[in-house]
Amino acid sequence: MAALYDPGNNSYRVLANRSCSMMQEKKSFVVRGGIWVLAQVPVMLAAFTLPLWFGAGHFAPRHPLAIVGVAVTLFGVSLAVWGLTSLGDALTPFPKPLYDASLHRQGAYRFMRHLIYAGLILASLGWALWWLSVIGLLYVVAMAIFF
Repeated sequence: MAALYDPGNNSYRVLANRSCSMMQEKKSFVVRGGIWVLAQVPVMLAAFTLPLWFGAGHFAPRHPLAIVGVAVTLFGVSLAVWGLTSLGDALTPFPKPLYDASLHRQGAYRFMRHLIYAGLILASLGWALWWLSVIGLLYVVAMAIFF
């Protein structure tokens, strides 16, 4: 019995971590941050649709500012995708990390912590510039505060 509590006994720790992770998986949607996940959906949809409704741009950019917007949009999307792929198995839509996940310091996360949010905000900024939408730009400021 004393061997179970020995600091060098890693098998006991593995069993304890597994039982804790099973308890973590059984938590409810709300406890895991599901409301936050649901709140993000309309925020991101509005960031996409507002510039389309209230913008003066075109899908094929004609204004120099719109061309810059295309570049910023593509950079933001690539940043978000890089962040998503860098997380690998630790990726979860919930704000709380998985129980057995470690802090990622490789890939995109060696440069910044909230890469996916930063990418979404940059992509939204670029999208508002692409469509030359002042309301879209104001919304990006509100979105940055939200995230």
